[in-house]
Amino acid sequence: MFSLISSSPTIDLSAPTKSRAPPSRTVSASSATGPNTAETIAPALTRTAVSLEYASLRHAGHCPLGMYITPSVNDLLVWDAVFFVHQGYYTDSILRFRLTFPPNYPERPPVVQFLTDVFHPLISQQDGTFNLAPHFKPWKPKEHHVFDVLHWVKAAFKKQALDSVKEADCLNKEAYRYHDSTSSFAALATQSSMLSQSASALFDKDHPSMAGKSSHGITFRELKPEQLSALRTKFGLREWEDSS
Repeated sequence: MFSLISSSPTIDLSAPTKSRAPPSRTVSASSATGPNTAETIAPALTRTAVSLEYASLRHAGHCPLGMYITPSVNDLLVWDAVFFVHQGYYTDSILRFRLTFPPNYPERPPVVQFLTDVFHPLISQQDGTFNLAPHFKPWKPKEHHVFDVLHWVKAAFKKQALDSVKEADCLNKEAYRYHDSTSSFAALATQSSMLSQSASALFDKDHPSMAGKSSHGITFRELKPEQLSALRTKFGLREWEDSS
């Protein structure tokens, strides 16, 4: 068993607010300090927009179930995330991914990159880049938000989205070709899920899948049986029962 650790405070989603209204993107240029130029104002506008987007994850339904998000301790424009897949071909997968916001956000969408290796038609095997284009054609800065991106990431692992994906949108053509055979694709997706749960993938910082990628802000720590028992007692959780 393992515990999830964040290097910076994750947002508390245990008591979401009722409002689902997206955050305002309006920031007065007069509030910026220094010369009134696009070069000096743009980063401030971007940082404000990203901060508001993160705050909006508190609203009910904004942060998808099974996802945990935290901004990088070094850069507000980089968010680290973990996605626990609960259904579909990739059931039980534990996937680390990252959102990187461009300097001109929200005019351009964030880049989504999976740090965990995953065999998926929309995810590049070279660098883990996830293709947002099938759902955002085009990206509309006044309509689309980060919670839309997160929900698309989750939806992309469900059968309905996988069945409707187009070859032109696929960054992993091999995964798309296997997609023609449901049994073969299901077997490879299951294998991908099992690898993502392995001790080396969860706990080994030098795992091959992390090669050339910066450290992730959410890490896992393996628990000894007595530590797990103590936590279960603390939170009032019963022991799991073997269904067999």
